[in-house]
Amino acid sequence: MYINMKQILFYYSILFLPGFAFPGSQDAPHLSGADLSILWVIPFIGILLSIAIFPLVAPHFWHKNFGKVSLFWAVSLLIPLLINHNIGVSITLYEVLHVGLLEYIPFIILLLALFTISGGVQLKGTLVGTPVINVIIILIGTILASWMGTTGAAMLLIRPLIRANKDRKYKVHTIVFFIFLVANIGGSLTPLGDPPLFLGFLKGVSFFWTTSAMLMPMIMVVCYLIIIYFLMDSYYYKKEDLPLTSPQEDGKDQKLGLEGSFNLLLLLGVISSVLLSGFWRPHIHYTVYHVPIELQNLTRDILLLLLTFVSWKVTPRKIRQANEYTWFPIVEVAKLFAGIFITIIPAIAILKAGASGALAGIIQSVSNDSGPVNYMYFWLTGILSSFLDNAPTYLVFFNTAGGDPVMLMGKYYDTLLAISAGAVFMGANTYIGNAPNFMVKSISESAGIDMPSFFGFLVKYSLPILTPIFILVSLVFF
Repeated sequence: MYINMKQILFYYSILFLPGFAFPGSQDAPHLSGADLSILWVIPFIGILLSIAIFPLVAPHFWHKNFGKVSLFWAVSLLIPLLINHNIGVSITLYEVLHVGLLEYIPFIILLLALFTISGGVQLKGTLVGTPVINVIIILIGTILASWMGTTGAAMLLIRPLIRANKDRKYKVHTIVFFIFLVANIGGSLTPLGDPPLFLGFLKGVSFFWTTSAMLMPMIMVVCYLIIIYFLMDSYYYKKEDLPLTSPQEDGKDQKLGLEGSFNLLLLLGVISSVLLSGFWRPHIHYTVYHVPIELQNLTRDILLLLLTFVSWKVTPRKIRQANEYTWFPIVEVAKLFAGIFITIIPAIAILKAGASGALAGIIQSVSNDSGPVNYMYFWLTGILSSFLDNAPTYLVFFNTAGGDPVMLMGKYYDTLLAISAGAVFMGANTYIGNAPNFMVKSISESAGIDMPSFFGFLVKYSLPILTPIFILVSLVFF
């Protein structure tokens, strides 16, 4: 699928236009979660189960129709909202515009920028897949993931890692640990790293709160995983009869190098744009049907789109071809998350209602008379992130904890840490826990690597390797 950058900019402008056709006022027609039954959550559960099940049982159908499935679940919510006499057009319009303008569009713009810019960087060179080299590649990816996104870091380094190990007999475990660290845990330190953390940033969580809070848990998990991987890879490496010299392509060793390095400057621009929206407070906003759009956030999104456009225009086409770059992954994410962000509206409203809402049981399971039960936040967020998707799961529990970023960064610091760590860390448990997981699996299989099935990944790798580490994290931090 080919879509040029002018089309993408046009589509995003169309998304904004409907809201500006309505006047603003100070009395926003909020959806009252206390008045909603649990049945309103069915479309949200439906789309998440569709994402989990269809790629496994009907992959060809899903590949062609995931956008239609997402639309089906969105419409299955919107029609009842519109015809309900207690809700109607005004409340439905407000809620859709609110989640679209303040969360969905900024979320997709950031992913688009990171995906496009990182796709313009190509790591070239001949590497030998020794345990030390593999550890270095995975560690570099783990560090980069927090600053160029788990998707960007994974797409940059997965093909060099596969090339380095092309003569290895045992290499599945290397791809699995790459998924653990680069596609998930490495994105722990900034809102740029993993989608749930960026959603927290959009909700008001400080950029560097994430860095300081997540640093020690991340270091702990990374150290354990790197040690386990090095011992495992060293064991397998000794069992193989490998050449002592570097693998050659066309009779010549390729020197290490970086093509499209201009995009690294654009990545710095992405970081600066996000930081700008976090620190610059001009106290100017534009109201779109009761929804306030702050100037700093609008500026950030425009800058991100401009950086994306520059990357697309300046980067030589041969670099993207060498990276096998296509628009499909970002189109897939955009269509699926449009449905997710719409169908999650009632769930968030019900959770905000607390003990008065239909999901009071969840509230009670993660809190008691003394306050939040942080280890329950960690495990419930993590388990749902493993089998659904960590971005909407983070939103659900963020709102369950009250949804006030000031309180969560202060008095309930450990609660927000538990939610953040659960969403990011346990997205590594399955292929569907985080978007890059499936992308890495697909690229590896196209290179001839026999990756484990969904349950094989879970039973052979995630449960025996990750679960004990997460238990230790829970005991130490929560």
